[in-house]
Amino acid sequence: MRTTLAKLRLGLHLLHGLWIVAIHFPRMSQARQRDMTRTWSLKLLRLAGVRLVVHHDETRLEHGALVVGNHISWIDIYVINAWRPTPFVSKAEVRHWPIVGWLATRLGTVFIEREKRRDAKRTMHEMAERLAAGETMCVFPEGTTSDGLALLPFHANLFQSAVSAGCHVQPICLLYEDAQGRQTTAPAYIGDTSLAESLDTLLRSGPVTAHLYVGAPIEPAADRRSLSAQAHEAVAASLALMQSRVSPALERPNAVAGVIEAGESQQADDRDGDGAIEGSLRPRH
Repeated sequence: MRTTLAKLRLGLHLLHGLWIVAIHFPRMSQARQRDMTRTWSLKLLRLAGVRLVVHHDETRLEHGALVVGNHISWIDIYVINAWRPTPFVSKAEVRHWPIVGWLATRLGTVFIEREKRRDAKRTMHEMAERLAAGETMCVFPEGTTSDGLALLPFHANLFQSAVSAGCHVQPICLLYEDAQGRQTTAPAYIGDTSLAESLDTLLRSGPVTAHLYVGAPIEPAADRRSLSAQAHEAVAASLALMQSRVSPALERPNAVAGVIEAGESQQADDRDGDGAIEGSLRPRH
């Protein structure tokens, strides 16, 4: 009954999102659209039993950056949009998902058919143009989802967009934690799991914390393979750091992390023992 009620609330929230995008977005400024997308995404996370903790947010780039990170679940997109609304590069089949596909299209998602070489080139050129114009784009260079326990190899092709645009690359890393303080694979959308099954697993798993670690920007480079390697190293290091903090075999650090809630904007910093700065909007207890 609890899961059914949660799914109903999520469905109504998706319909509300459709209404906002169809009716109000055309009359809004881009800044207002981003604010609305962030607020809507935060509420979706709450309805799904997920709260967001952002680490090292002071390194965030606001314009003209290619954001890259690990990919675990369909909910990653809403976690990132709750942090900072960002157009995505997504597999072409997402375009045909009910409601979600339409919303993704209207929010500026670039869809790619990875198996088609010509389409990959088209996507790269479109991304480069938007990055050069000062937009921020997000791509998951693993090319697929994983359980989040380890990082898959990165595909270097789409890094060419950052090379062509001469822009920075911003690495980010996602990790999901359960109510017992352990890394959880409950949100993972992998293998033959359907979207409905993935949603059921997430809702039944209890409260989940989504950790998002913002890595230091990587300087523009002339070689996409070098950029890809640097980004992979940065994301892998962030994943290892966060895994050490949620491991039940280790004492959890007394660091302050940022829990983002809709409507909050106060910034605070805390430096923990490993020298990492965690940007916070409200202390996590």
